[in-house]
Amino acid sequence: MSVTDPTAWATAMNNLGMVPVGLAGQQLVTDSICVPGFDPSLSMMTGITPINPMIPGMGLVPPPPPTDVPVVKEIIHCKSCTLFPPNPNLPPPSTRERPPGCKTVFVGGLPENATEEIIQEVFEQCGDITAIRKSKKNFCHIRFAEEFMVDKAIYLSGYRMRLGSSTDKKDSGRLHVDFAQARDDFYEWECKQRMLAREERHRRKMEEDRLRPPSPPAIMHYSEHEAALLAEKLKDDSKFSEAITVLLTWIERGEVNRRSANQFYSMVQSANSHVRRLMNEKAAHEQEMEQAKESFKNALTGILTQFEQIVAVFNASTRQKAWDHFSKAQRKNIDIWRKHSEELRNAHSEQLMGIRREEEMEMSDDDSGDNPSKKLRVDDSALAAQAYALKEENDSLRWQLDAYRNEVELLKQEKGQLFRTEESLTKDQQLQFLQQTMQGMQQQLLSIQEELNNKKSELEQAKEEQTHTQAMLKVLQEQLKSAKELAEINGHDESQANEINVLTVALVNHDREKNSEKRSPGLKSEKEALLIGIISTFLHVHPFGANIEYLWSYMQQLDSRISANEIEMLLMRLPRMFKQEFTGVGATLEKRWKFCAFEGIKTV
Repeated sequence: MSVTDPTAWATAMNNLGMVPVGLAGQQLVTDSICVPGFDPSLSMMTGITPINPMIPGMGLVPPPPPTDVPVVKEIIHCKSCTLFPPNPNLPPPSTRERPPGCKTVFVGGLPENATEEIIQEVFEQCGDITAIRKSKKNFCHIRFAEEFMVDKAIYLSGYRMRLGSSTDKKDSGRLHVDFAQARDDFYEWECKQRMLAREERHRRKMEEDRLRPPSPPAIMHYSEHEAALLAEKLKDDSKFSEAITVLLTWIERGEVNRRSANQFYSMVQSANSHVRRLMNEKAAHEQEMEQAKESFKNALTGILTQFEQIVAVFNASTRQKAWDHFSKAQRKNIDIWRKHSEELRNAHSEQLMGIRREEEMEMSDDDSGDNPSKKLRVDDSALAAQAYALKEENDSLRWQLDAYRNEVELLKQEKGQLFRTEESLTKDQQLQFLQQTMQGMQQQLLSIQEELNNKKSELEQAKEEQTHTQAMLKVLQEQLKSAKELAEINGHDESQANEINVLTVALVNHDREKNSEKRSPGLKSEKEALLIGIISTFLHVHPFGANIEYLWSYMQQLDSRISANEIEMLLMRLPRMFKQEFTGVGATLEKRWKFCAFEGIKTV
């Protein structure tokens, strides 16, 4: 019988009870299983994981048959050989674990007379073959172009292969197809995984860049033009936040120098002018909060009133006149509702009482400020405000003096570098004018300092008078109370009580006269006399005088609790014993104290 005669093969199949199939070019797996036009490189370009076309449920292969129904394989005819299927009742041939990226299969049980051309004829129907490595024994290794072709080759495992129509043992063999581990497959799989990892990292980086918040705007470098623009922005409320950030960055960078000090001071002064605006905004928000509190309290009062009405309804329902007409279940529900409403009413009532208690405490705090010594406190606050204003003026004048001093030094440096020309002469005139202005500012500063010290001494005297007056008032009140009690006990008439009141008024007037006498400058305690003696001795051995820091460091060794301000106030109270002199020029200007008591005795 000819191998290529289809009629003879059909007759043989009918005699064996099998369905006849085609001969040449027959596919081992139908086209419905294969993916038409499948591009396996799609996963490398798009990052999609390659899909195994043999996986059930993916729409590429038909669903697997039930496990209890054996798979019936058909006879496969080729030009040079015939493949007979295994017994369907036998278990399926075993395979090893599939290596990652496997494209190579092991084919064992080949006939001894099988050639490489016959093997390629059988297995090229599974897909494109890139290499066949045949051994001298009855096995070979076949490498396919794609991974899904290996699954088609595994389908042929268990088939019996017969070359032509020969019955010789060397022309037949049972095929065993299994996964093979090849270095080339594993290398390509690793390359693909690395490429996918790179794509994943790139995707994540793009996502992070998209979700990353924008960088803050760059701060421009300092220049006079930029400083002028920034000064205008600082005056604008809408651009103040942006401008204050730039100003802070410039100051932290160290852009402040002698030339730009005045410009930076004006910008800082502009920033300080926004404090009042912020305080006004805070006050407006506090007012809104108070209004919200008031509306909340009114709403809470209305809710509490409605709760009272509901509780009254429940109490009326529990009375005997209406209670007897309700059923047992209705009474139980009414009782539960009444208890729940009473609990809610009590909670809201406590909350409202707490709000009222807070308001009463705030009002009591406001009323406590109205005491007999309120007038004295007002006077003290006025003196303190005046002293603070003088201090502010003093500081501003000092800053202007420093600015003029810096300008004078810059002019001196420029004068040393340039020749004596008309410009240098004009600079000399400017220098003289600035020196005269600086001397006038120094004199004005000294006068303001003296006025500030006088105000401070007046403030301290006022505070001492206040404390003394309060103490005397308490003592007189106690004396008056005890005198009234004695008068009531002894049964004196009202004339004696009037005499007591007149006596207390006379004592108060006498005490006021004593306080007015104490206002004259003098020593207040033995400690001050001791300090004056030590300072006099120290300054006597220093004929050229000493500054207040040097004097204070010496006094610290004797008394660590004394302060430099206390020593300076004591020296200013005794102008005939100690005098203040200024030494040096420009940045070396220094204030020194000298002992002049011997000269003061001669003048007296």
